[in-house]
Amino acid sequence: MTETRTIQMYTDGAARGNPGPGGYGVILISGNHRKELSQGYRKTTNNRMELMAVIAGLEALKKEGMNITIFTDSQYIAKAINEGWLKNWIATQFKGGKKNKDLWMLFDELAQRHHIKFIWVKGHADNPLNNRCDELATAAADGKGLLIDEEYEKDKNTLFG
Repeated sequence: MTETRTIQMYTDGAARGNPGPGGYGVILISGNHRKELSQGYRKTTNNRMELMAVIAGLEALKKEGMNITIFTDSQYIAKAINEGWLKNWIATQFKGGKKNKDLWMLFDELAQRHHIKFIWVKGHADNPLNNRCDELATAAADGKGLLIDEEYEKDKNTLFG
């Protein structure tokens, strides 16, 4: 009998200005194992970084079929999943100019490989792991070697919308 592992994932995103330089932080925990991830981008938004944190955490997993509890302080993320917004956005092909389609579609593809539950936690409060993710995200946003959020910058550099 194969054992299904349980993963706890804490995520946070940050942007200095909205848009502005941004970053994400992720903590993955499985048993006694813990891994921290972070990355910064030169121009992006807070919501994109919140979503990138979840995506980066899912991409870091080497096996499929995991039971994952994702803790986020982003109501945008938690409500999109828990209240079915994302299903509606996909069903209507993001009609009405819903933002971050590229990231939501990537998330949806990755999420289908696992069993995921989202839990909203209050940001900047008494959750040390959420606070650590905030530290990782803001340090990444303030750091050197910022990546280009290509899809975001591409959308903003067109002459006609």
